[in-house]
Amino acid sequence: MEQYRLTAPRRLDATINLPASKSISNRALIIYALSGGSHLPQNLSDCDDTEVIIHAMRHMPEVIDIKAAGTAMRFMTAYLSVMRGTHVITGTDRMKHRPIGVLVDALRKLGADIEYVGEQGFPPLRITGKTLEGGLLEVPGHISSQYISALLMIGPMLNEGLTLRLMGDIISKPYIDLTLWMMGEFGADAEWTSGDTITIKPKPYTNRSYFIENDWSGASYWYEMLALSDDPEAEVRLTGLVDGSKQGDSITRYIFSLLGVKTKFESRKAGVPQTVTVKKNGRCVPRLEYDFVSCPDLAQTFVVTCAAKGIPFRFTGLSTLKIKETDRIAALKTEMRKLGYVLRDANDSELMWDGERCEPSLEQGIDTYEDHRMALAFAPYVQKQDGLLINNPHVVTKSYPHFWDDLSRAGFGVEKVK
Repeated sequence: MEQYRLTAPRRLDATINLPASKSISNRALIIYALSGGSHLPQNLSDCDDTEVIIHAMRHMPEVIDIKAAGTAMRFMTAYLSVMRGTHVITGTDRMKHRPIGVLVDALRKLGADIEYVGEQGFPPLRITGKTLEGGLLEVPGHISSQYISALLMIGPMLNEGLTLRLMGDIISKPYIDLTLWMMGEFGADAEWTSGDTITIKPKPYTNRSYFIENDWSGASYWYEMLALSDDPEAEVRLTGLVDGSKQGDSITRYIFSLLGVKTKFESRKAGVPQTVTVKKNGRCVPRLEYDFVSCPDLAQTFVVTCAAKGIPFRFTGLSTLKIKETDRIAALKTEMRKLGYVLRDANDSELMWDGERCEPSLEQGIDTYEDHRMALAFAPYVQKQDGLLINNPHVVTKSYPHFWDDLSRAGFGVEKVK
């Protein structure tokens, strides 16, 4: 087992070149391929999740291994359903236990030829691509937005287009809106036609060049650094972010404004990548209640931040956390207890901390559960616990490959122990 020991700098003052957005990169690649693109999108993320899609599209092997990339599994399943040829798509052991039945059922209703190679409802899948008719499709609104985005992106390729009706509560809506916005950027006619229905006309994508903005999810960990720093003059400058971004996790700047961190764009030119300066303002809410249904990937960041700052919280809208790279609710409860914080959960979708503490037990380090966001969210806690140990730190390559290098450049000590 690899292990890093982290130490905090006395002064936090750094410029960080953030990674490109994984969410935008992965959508851009699928749409680019469906458009018959000749211009690979610019500033693509260099993370694992994006690399597996690039590799698959360049080589289109008979067996496509997307490793631990959940987004790639869902997007590529829909993509392969409308592309000629037969392929088996598979991944890691964990991926083979992440459900995909809802997406497969939906694609089959559209006429897709998909078989389960192993356990019903889970990867691997054997997919024979063909032309699909399309039409009206009803799916639950509370499923992962990645399923919905996967269906939406193939909509323009269907003979009758796609009318997608989302039944019940709709979660992670900003990610659906991001997909529709990007489809529009490539010439698709796709829009909400009612509060629960999206209509996509059978109009081919336009082949065009495309530049990808940097990642607000990656920015959130630097906001956390600022929030947990004891240096009142701490400042971090983050590159390539867009004011008014369609990324769901751009809500980072608002939530952290409640926790003593302020954001300043170098200018207010909407839609253009800019450098953001993040500073402390010292004013925090005494308690935070927040519904993360639209941005569940930020939950780990705010669990660690609030507890470390002594701010009780109740976070809801976390139902998808149990089917991520790991069961994030269980993992958070276990690792936060190591730091001395006793969390409670409820209804498989809530996490709470009322200030209860226990004896810390950090001798073995923070486990990361093959989950990049566990490592990324817990690393900033080094400012409260110097010498913090992070186990299997390489997991960050899934979304932020140069995170540890950036940490070193910002003055943090990153020492390989094992």
